[in-house]
Amino acid sequence: MSKGQKLEPKLRFPEFRGAEGWTPEPMGEVYSFKGNNSLSRDKLNYVAGSVKNIHYGDIHTKFSTHFDITKELIPFINESEEGIVRDANLCAEGDMIFADASEDMADIGKSIEVVRLNGERVVAGLHTILARRSGDRIALGFGGHLFKSGWVRTQIQKEAQGAKVLGISANRMRNLRLPLPHDPAEQQKIAECLSSVDELMAAQARKVDALKTHKKGLMQQLFPREGETQPSLRFPEFQNAGEWEEASLGDYFDPIRNGFVGTATPYYTTSDGVRYLQGRNIKQGRIEADNLIYITNEFHNRQRKSHLKEGDILMVQSGHVGECAVVSSEFAGCNCHALVILTPKRKLSSDFFAHYFYSPIGELAIFQITTGNTIKHILASELKTLPVLVPDFAEQQRIASCLSSLDTLITAETQKLEALKTHKKGLMQHLFLSLEAVAA
Repeated sequence: MSKGQKLEPKLRFPEFRGAEGWTPEPMGEVYSFKGNNSLSRDKLNYVAGSVKNIHYGDIHTKFSTHFDITKELIPFINESEEGIVRDANLCAEGDMIFADASEDMADIGKSIEVVRLNGERVVAGLHTILARRSGDRIALGFGGHLFKSGWVRTQIQKEAQGAKVLGISANRMRNLRLPLPHDPAEQQKIAECLSSVDELMAAQARKVDALKTHKKGLMQQLFPREGETQPSLRFPEFQNAGEWEEASLGDYFDPIRNGFVGTATPYYTTSDGVRYLQGRNIKQGRIEADNLIYITNEFHNRQRKSHLKEGDILMVQSGHVGECAVVSSEFAGCNCHALVILTPKRKLSSDFFAHYFYSPIGELAIFQITTGNTIKHILASELKTLPVLVPDFAEQQRIASCLSSLDTLITAETQKLEALKTHKKGLMQHLFLSLEAVAA
């Protein structure tokens, strides 16, 4: 930062434009550190107790940025262990709690801000650091967002130590420089803005989860259960259609074959070649075009057995076995690696079969023919004899249309959620000081 240069973020609310610049202050001057405990999960319970315990694993996996005890499920300390609790180390509203250990650099020092305790006694537990605001320099709600901002996260990662497991200590966190606006009202405005986006994201995430739950319930009813030959729920026009046909998958698809299984690396090329689909491109019933590899036309022409046609089904052969997707016109003519290719031999709905493989009865059938312990595998030869239950073509289409429409809705709502996440990321970059601004 040049002498006399005003330090401020790219974006400030109108009432604070022209206000005093921000100041990077040592964390040790605006936060003090309190004690935690080292109780493992077996010393905790979700039934009863007088003191609740925040475990670092829950910070990593489930707690919101702003910790509101009325909205979170948090375990009690077993009564026999409560003697270790000191009143001086009880959490207070405005405290920051950090996870001090992680196997992932992206999560080291992940944090929550305690914004509501509702009168309950709570302590920071195993592998956590408890930091308390000193005075009124930090507005309630601001810290949670501050410690997720880019420049602060970069500092935390630089202070982390370790190889396989990363760790950070309170002593090292004291060295962090926290960029703060002088007016607590500006901090509050930033916190309210970002928290409102968080609320929108949470509501959108619930909407996506509700749609996925609805689809899961439909899948359980629109396909037969194990040991049954027709589903519990049928569309009105098929309620008297009788039992589904019992057959082998090979009666509907032929050939069922492996895509190319050798090494194609020497034949990789730029985007002017032929698209080369792999298991990582098959996700949740869709072919994703991200991170596509291209192979030379000459190599593609030599591997005719792995050429794809519209209506083929691609199934992951190793790892996430059973993941599958239908080849659309967009991907017809592509090539593939380490995927099973199922080509229809008669009039059928490929979309129906793709949904079938994700249904409980389909997943069970796939599971029963997998091999391997750590990494699961399926063979094309085993798929040929896989037993399936199939309705007539019209009912296949009706089921596929219903579930595909729901998939389209889930995708659209998921994209809205991703757009909100992108919007928040942009706000975080503009509402807080950047590393470049401080270094300028």
